[in-house]
Amino acid sequence: MLVIAAPGQGAQTPGFLVPWLELPGFADRLTAWSELAGCDLIKAGTVADADQIRDTAVAQPLLVAAAIAAAEALAGQHVPLKGLSAMVAGHSVGELAAGAIAGVISPEDAMRLVRVRADGMAAAAAATATGMTALLGGKGPEVLAALDAHGLTPANINAAGQIVAAGTLEQLAALAADPPAGARLRPLSVAGAFHTSHMAPAVEALVAAAAQVPVSDPVLPLLSNRDGQAVDSGADWLERIVAQVSSPVRWDSCMAEMAARGATALIELPPAGTLAGLARRALPGIQRVSLIKPDDLEAARALLAEAADDPQAADRTQADHPGAAEHTDHPGDPGPRPRPESDRGE
Repeated sequence: MLVIAAPGQGAQTPGFLVPWLELPGFADRLTAWSELAGCDLIKAGTVADADQIRDTAVAQPLLVAAAIAAAEALAGQHVPLKGLSAMVAGHSVGELAAGAIAGVISPEDAMRLVRVRADGMAAAAAATATGMTALLGGKGPEVLAALDAHGLTPANINAAGQIVAAGTLEQLAALAADPPAGARLRPLSVAGAFHTSHMAPAVEALVAAAAQVPVSDPVLPLLSNRDGQAVDSGADWLERIVAQVSSPVRWDSCMAEMAARGATALIELPPAGTLAGLARRALPGIQRVSLIKPDDLEAARALLAEAADDPQAADRTQADHPGAAEHTDHPGDPGPRPRPESDRGE
């Protein structure tokens, strides 16, 4: 079974959208969504520097737009993607892209919601001096006990040995002075303590915005960051998306559910690499394609065709792209980035 995964904040790098704008219609979609997003998505993905795209109000709309537009380029149709033996999942803000891909909300409503989400989280982060620190290694129970002792929240549990702590700067400083055995600490360059109670004001704003958004039930299994389970109801998914802003991201649970559902391949939408790197270790043997540039679409389309309910679609795509996905490590999947995937703080 195929997994289509959308990354979260921290995956973006300067200029990552440049090659994608060469695809027909890609720039048009981003231009149309820029007004809804409240920022120039093309500028953000091409010429903006690292500091500019680190801004929550820019990064989150950019990530959602890039993932949806790439999914449409991959499938050759507007979302939702139908007729596939596939599941969809997004990491943190990537859940909004995943919801659009699975047909729960429209791409336009995804952009409206991500604007409210990003603005609300940026405002909440500015209210109190907070931050996030990745803990790499150590024993899970000991790491979690150390966070609890310092009043910190495990905001992201990405995989075994990869937990992100969030809280006030004073709490994080105390953790750094007394780290759990065997864990390496890496402070993250993020605006605040995302996915904690510090984001409660953002939840309030998102509740009001979500009330105006029509939803449908997903056309594909749609995994939730809350517990990794697939949601069957569009209304349930929307409630989870709102609550997720101040609740931990359990990507480890999502990957456990992928394994339980028989995942055999994963396509990570741009900016890709981080989630595929996590899958390399947590889902051994799974085929992975990271959509880093349009050249990677060939291998991804072969996997998509294999997942099509129409067997002839697989035959047609394989004939067009022979051997495109015969290997486990596609050149477009670099595995872990030089900046470790646990640097994902949102």
